[in-house]
Amino acid sequence: MVKDLFERIQNNKGPLGKWASQAEGYYVFPKLEGELGPRMTFHGKEILNWSINDYLGLANHPEVRQADTDAAAKYGAAYPMGARMMSGHTDAHEQLENELAAFVMKESAYLLNFGYQGIMSCIDALVTKNDIIVYDVDAHACIIDGVRLHMGKRFTYKHNDLESMEKNLQRATKMALETGGGILFITEGVFGMRGQQGKLKEIVELKKKYNFRLLVDDAHGFGTLGKTGAGAGEEQNCQDGIDVYFSTFAKSMASIGAFLAADAAIIDYLKYNLRSQMFAKALPMIQTVGALKRLQLLRDNPGLKDKLWENVNALQNGLKTHGFNIGDTNTCVTPVYLEGSIPEAMVMVNDLRENYHIFLSIVVYPVIPKGIILLRMIPTASHTLTDIEETLSAFDAIYEKLVNGTYKKIADATTVDVS
Repeated sequence: MVKDLFERIQNNKGPLGKWASQAEGYYVFPKLEGELGPRMTFHGKEILNWSINDYLGLANHPEVRQADTDAAAKYGAAYPMGARMMSGHTDAHEQLENELAAFVMKESAYLLNFGYQGIMSCIDALVTKNDIIVYDVDAHACIIDGVRLHMGKRFTYKHNDLESMEKNLQRATKMALETGGGILFITEGVFGMRGQQGKLKEIVELKKKYNFRLLVDDAHGFGTLGKTGAGAGEEQNCQDGIDVYFSTFAKSMASIGAFLAADAAIIDYLKYNLRSQMFAKALPMIQTVGALKRLQLLRDNPGLKDKLWENVNALQNGLKTHGFNIGDTNTCVTPVYLEGSIPEAMVMVNDLRENYHIFLSIVVYPVIPKGIILLRMIPTASHTLTDIEETLSAFDAIYEKLVNGTYKKIADATTVDVS
C-alpha cells in the first residue's frame, strides 16, 4: 500500500518545527508592533529592537513615507497589472533600473519582484545541465535553493577558504572540459549570519587562472559598504570583476523587491529567460516609485551611512571590550557567539525580552553547529549610543546567568517538546 504523503510530515516536524509548541509566537513568528524603529512593542511591552534590517533608517524617513503615500494615492496597490513582458512595463521601472545600474557601476540592471525567488531564477537561467556551479558552503538559503534547480554538477567550497575555492575550480574545470559547459562561481558580498565579507577581490584574481563567471549576492553590502554605498565590490575595489551583481531592497532600501546588474547583453538575456519575472506580476508602483526615492536618499546623503557605521563601531567595539566573541565580522552584521543548548538559548532570550526589554534574533542548530548560540544584531542609523550602552549592560547580566548555570536549571525544569 502506498504511504500517505502526510505521514512523514506528521511524524517528523523538522529540526525547527519540533520546537513549535514552545517557540511559535515568541521565538519564531513574533509580532512586533508600532512604528518601525529601534523602539517597538512586543507582547505589550516596549523593547529595544536589534532585529530589523533597516540599515540606513529609511523605513520612517519623512521623504520616503511621503513618496510611498503619494504613489499609493496616485496608482493604488494594483498598478501595473500583469507581467512586464505582457502589460506591466512602465517608465518608472526603466528609470529605476537605469539609476540602479549607474549606482553599482554596471551597464544595465533588471528589477525583480522578490530577492529570494529572483536569485533562484537567475541561477537557473544562467546555467544548463552541461555547466558547473561552484559555491560557498555557507551560502544563503536562496542560493542553495537556486543551485538545487541545477540539473548539472555543482561543487561547494569551504567557507571563504581560498585553497578550497581553487581545488573546486580545478575539479569544475576538468568536469566542464568533459561536458562542454562553463563555470558559474557564486558567493556573497556579506554573509548575513557571521557578518564576514566574501573574498571577492581574491576570487576575481582567480579569474586569471580559471575561466568562470562570478555571481555575487550583496544583499547586506548594498548601501552599507563602499565609498558611495555601492556594496562589497566597491569596498574591495573589484566591482568590475563581478559579472552578475544582485541585491535586494529588503535591507538598506527598507522595502521589497530586488535587482540584478551586469553587462547589457547579460541583462537582455535574463529579461527574456528569468522565469520568476516572465510569469509574475510586475513590481507594483508603490514599491517602484518608493525605491527611486530611497535610492536618491542613499546616493545623495552619505551621512546616513556614516551614522550607521558610527553605531556599528560603537556596538562592536563595546561588545569586544566587554569580553564577547563577535567572530571576524567586518560588516554591520553583529553576531555574538555563546555556548549553550537550544533550551538554554530559549530561556536566555526570554530573559532578555521580558526583563531587559531587548529584542534580537536567536540562531541555533541546524543553522549553526550544535552547542552554539548565536545572538545576531543589526545596528541601524536610527539607533543611539544610549541604546548601545543599555544593550551592553543587559549582555553582561545574561552572560553571567549563562555561565553560572541559571539558564540550564530553568531549561531542565521546563517540559520541552522535541517529538
